Amino acid sequence: MDNSIPQSGLLIIVSGPAGSGKTTLCDRMLAEEPTLWRVVTSTTRKPREGEKDHIDYYFFDHATFEEKIAEGHFYEYAHVHSNIYGTLKSEVQDKLAAGTDLLLNIDIQGAASFRETAKTDALLKGRVITVFIMPPSLEELERRLRGRGTDDDAEVQRRMKVALEEIEHCDRYDYCLHSASRGEDFENLQAIYRAEKMRNR
Repeated sequence: MDNSIPQSGLLIIVSGPAGSGKTTLCDRMLAEEPTLWRVVTSTTRKPREGEKDHIDYYFFDHATFEEKIAEGHFYEYAHVHSNIYGTLKSEVQDKLAAGTDLLLNIDIQGAASFRETAKTDALLKGRVITVFIMPPSLEELERRLRGRGTDDDAEVQRRMKVALEEIEHCDRYDYCLHSASRGEDFENLQAIYRAEKMRNR
């Protein structure tokens, strides 16, 4: 017989500019924290080589995605270029209710939607923890973006402009993690997660 006291799960939301290291950081958290599960988001873009439906993303065609939006199946969604991205309520609700902790890497608009919804959503209320990854400096951010070698100069400049806009939203997050080394960033995010697990709610 299991005498443990059931706990509702936490939803840890991580945002930050492109090049801030948030994806690498989230991947390490998922690899080293066995109680933490990744929220699989949805998209209308085509799967890239090696990507699997229901594992990397839920892949939908535009018509199906729009239908699900109209039916209220998403906590948040956004049009990015010619595609739509979003977070299904079903991907979050069942796991949180079962006591599973979740990690979600989304942009500032998505995080804002979750913050707003959590004010009135009984399951999310008090369970959403938001963390913004602040780059060490704009110079370092630009160096990282150029170092990836995937974007031309115009794209790097566009990403830097977006980053400036995103940084202005830092104070709306529960935590602002000032990025240092990958190891320090991981230790800090891990400390946030473990402290939130012990917090009285």
